[in-house]
Amino acid sequence: MGLLSDGKRLEYEKDLARFKAVEALLGRRDCTYLGVGPMSKNCVDACIELTEEYGVPLMLIASRRQVECLELGGGYVNNWDTLSFANYVRRRDRRGLIVLARDHGGPFQHPVEVQKCATIEDAMESAMLSYQRDIEAGFQIIHIDPVISQGSGEPDEEWILDKVFRLYAFCMEKARELGRDIHFEIGTEEQKQNPLKDIRKLEYVIGRIKEFCSERGYPFPTFLVVQTGTKVMETRNIGKFPSAESEIPTYLAESRIEDFVGLCEKYGLKIKEHNTDYLSDASLRVHPGIGIHAANVAPEFGVAETRAFMGLLRDRGLDAELEEFVRIAHDSGKWDKWVIDASALTRSQKAEICGHYVFSTDAFRALKESVTEKLARAGLDLDRELTNAVKASILRYLKCFNLVGGVG
Repeated sequence: MGLLSDGKRLEYEKDLARFKAVEALLGRRDCTYLGVGPMSKNCVDACIELTEEYGVPLMLIASRRQVECLELGGGYVNNWDTLSFANYVRRRDRRGLIVLARDHGGPFQHPVEVQKCATIEDAMESAMLSYQRDIEAGFQIIHIDPVISQGSGEPDEEWILDKVFRLYAFCMEKARELGRDIHFEIGTEEQKQNPLKDIRKLEYVIGRIKEFCSERGYPFPTFLVVQTGTKVMETRNIGKFPSAESEIPTYLAESRIEDFVGLCEKYGLKIKEHNTDYLSDASLRVHPGIGIHAANVAPEFGVAETRAFMGLLRDRGLDAELEEFVRIAHDSGKWDKWVIDASALTRSQKAEICGHYVFSTDAFRALKESVTEKLARAGLDLDRELTNAVKASILRYLKCFNLVGGVG
């Protein structure tokens, strides 16, 4: 570790304490750790409040679209760049239980790279800048996901490994230079561009990563992303993971999830599930027993806040404001990537799916200011109501994952 000032050393020691709390959870077999997408400022506040109330660590998993460095244009969540997001969380995280994580770092994971990077090398350079800013800001978990190639067909494992190794080495050397302690997550949620669905190929890749880390003296990754049969579209999980408790044993046997868990545990890796949103309580409750160490949830919490906002407008007879919100959200077009059949959904349903994407726009801010004043006259605090709605949605996962008291 490089030479650190007293302030930086204290910050470093706090970061170590944060991750030790996480490691204690990951070492248990009776719970699944939760990663929360920072869908909005209220969502971030909800996470901080829950850690204070229950004393349980939470991981904020920021995608590059949500939070990004200034040089690459920042993100859509509260117009935060990487450093301002990290500073906001650190100032309010009084119990030191929020872990900052980069979700889906890697080339072509940010719109700027898709639009402007002509080659994979250009996108890799851009991704490295993003990672550098993450590490400087104190992110503790770095997700390396280089599967999006912007080319035709599926990238093979050698193409992926080349990118993983280069990004891994860059992040490790930068962390050492800055005196930071970081942990890695490897893998992708992409289901079309994913050659690692085959357990034999996956073991080969794990072996190569272990060899690479041993040769360089790098720590082995903490998490490996494994496909468990989850997929989010619209406001539901359309993956194969069953909702009914009676169907789960058969699915586990057929899907061989437990074989993947066994393989990862053989190498000391922790299973990370993505796209966990909207699974039933029964599905979530079996996660710890299966051996899924951690799971990511994001869109569901954005939808929870959007539904709460729209519900308040309906309940209070603010019909003009509701129509204005639907117009802003629908016309953003941000619902497009989440819908199965656009013609089957109303404008209001599309707005519900993508409302969180527009929370930081000037148009929404003006609308929200007006709504806040009108609700305040009726004795309601809009942000308090919205934050509570998100907290309730997150709390369902904390209970089902056995991180706090049982489901109720």
